[in-house]
Amino acid sequence: MTKVYLKIGEQKRIIRGHRWIYSNEIEKIEGEYKPGDIVDVYDFKNRFIGRGYINPKSKITVRLFTYRQEEINREFFKRKIEEAWQYRQKIMDTNCCRVIFGEGDFLPGLIVDKFGDYLVIQTLALGIDIHKKTIVELLDEIISPKGIYERNDVQIRELEGLKEQKGYLKGNFPTKVQIIENGIKMWVDLENGQKTGYFLDQKENRLAIAPFVKDGEVLDCFSHTGSFTLHACQFGAKHVTAVDISEHAIETIKENVLLNGFENKVDYRLGNAFDILRELQREGKKFDVTILDPPAFAKSKKALKGAIRGYKDINLRGMKITKNGGFLVTASCSHYMSPELFMEVIKDAAQDADKILRQVEFRTQSKDHPIVLNADESLYLKFGIFQVLDR
Repeated sequence: MTKVYLKIGEQKRIIRGHRWIYSNEIEKIEGEYKPGDIVDVYDFKNRFIGRGYINPKSKITVRLFTYRQEEINREFFKRKIEEAWQYRQKIMDTNCCRVIFGEGDFLPGLIVDKFGDYLVIQTLALGIDIHKKTIVELLDEIISPKGIYERNDVQIRELEGLKEQKGYLKGNFPTKVQIIENGIKMWVDLENGQKTGYFLDQKENRLAIAPFVKDGEVLDCFSHTGSFTLHACQFGAKHVTAVDISEHAIETIKENVLLNGFENKVDYRLGNAFDILRELQREGKKFDVTILDPPAFAKSKKALKGAIRGYKDINLRGMKITKNGGFLVTASCSHYMSPELFMEVIKDAAQDADKILRQVEFRTQSKDHPIVLNADESLYLKFGIFQVLDR
């Protein structure tokens, strides 16, 4: 088997649990290989470290499957998928959940989400895409969904030399499906919705807002398909204002609100959340709970500086329009925004808004998106609930 040798000292991060090997960490490669092939990784003293797939077109040249010298074959994938599925069955209701979370389930580059009776799959790297047929067969065998849909219409695949594509992998079914999350019914668009159709990583965090929204006026910014709006209604909010820049998103929120019988509790504002937050501040509007769940502002390290400004701006304005003693619910799904940095941004925003914050909760992503210690990329979602107090 082809051998990849690491430079002196580069093995430490890998041994501690990180599974990515970057091109600048490699000393030499011995043997012939094709992009996507399985290779063995050794340290500078010729000690075996792990086995994974290689792609010289990617900055992440090798992604490890295992720290053992074991065959990467159908039985390997079967074991890994069964372990991932058994873990989900143990920790949560599996009507809708993430079944496989890439590196968090030791299957780098593979995402599988379950929406009711249907699965959506993404194979985001060449080395996992090569095994897609086997993986789909095993998912069908282990979980027995009614259908499987591919959402590989993501730009990251181009960095791996892969085409963007989407379509049916099992069955032919309406791609607008209904799920139940925390007892709430929702429509999910598997074909055209964001990512795989819906953001499952906030599933447990949506439950966390229950004590704060009861009998309150709630603002839900970056509402997407209305998941926080629906949970706020379910938990007894008096009224919710849902904000999103997308007409399609607003129409979906309306459908979901109607589906649950909350139409008398919700109004809608179509537009840029930054602008609408400013408008609400000028109007003198105040809310008992302000929810900010924006998309990732920093999709690369270079974008971090601008992202910090964006997070500070929305949180500052969110605090300004929250009643004294009310609550700010705020999140960041940018991996490059560490929990420590996110907290610093919140503190700076509070200072400029002339507010005092009391931290009620600070959470991460749902348990079906497991965090592997020493693999920092697996921790990406930050979610805080703060009481906002006047000075």
